[in-house]
Amino acid sequence: MTPSLLDLLRRVDTPTVCNAIEVAQGKRGFNAFTRGTMLCSAPEAGAMVGYARTAKISALAPPTEAPEIIKARRMDYYRHMAEGPRPAVTVVEDVDYPNCIGAYWGEINTTVHKGLGISGALTNGVMRDLGDLPDGFPVVAGSVGPSHGFVHVKEIGTAVSIFGLQVRDGDLVHADRHGALVIPEDVVEQLEAAIHKLLDTEKLILGPARAEGFDFDAFEAAWASFEAART
Repeated sequence: MTPSLLDLLRRVDTPTVCNAIEVAQGKRGFNAFTRGTMLCSAPEAGAMVGYARTAKISALAPPTEAPEIIKARRMDYYRHMAEGPRPAVTVVEDVDYPNCIGAYWGEINTTVHKGLGISGALTNGVMRDLGDLPDGFPVVAGSVGPSHGFVHVKEIGTAVSIFGLQVRDGDLVHADRHGALVIPEDVVEQLEAAIHKLLDTEKLILGPARAEGFDFDAFEAAWASFEAART
């Protein structure tokens, strides 16, 4: 991922990237995205972009393993988050879903992850401390709640599922208030050009639609140009 592509991905929303991937692939049908409505801690902030650092947690019941095992795994988790390619996004599956109660993403944990160089968090679980989370670290989560429950790490670096999106450790993730997607490896080199092409094409219909005197005839002409540019 080039610096210019990274900058562009941070400036555009996830629906734009979703469409641009189809432009790069030359067909419709891209489906590596979340399903359903997710919540964003900073809906007006830019998108989070980065290589996934994955894990699984649980919070409904106390862990059954020995305390020393749980503590060692917790440190292994943070070591995993501190390592790997950058930019990075933490992607954590709460295995209690859809009955998640443990807000793993609060003021302390988000601040720690930001300090470790993570760009944001994607989870099907719970977030809290809204208003106190650090700037520049968005959380896209499944719900909001007040308690951390018995939250503990179950797995590190394994494949996870977030609202129907399968994410492997190291996948390139883009997420914002609309949800998240995984960018296929085979489109990365074409993605920057595809985004610019998509934005330029959209102007063909958006420009006339926002102009004074827009009517059906203007729409018909604009749509013809729009359709021609997409083929």
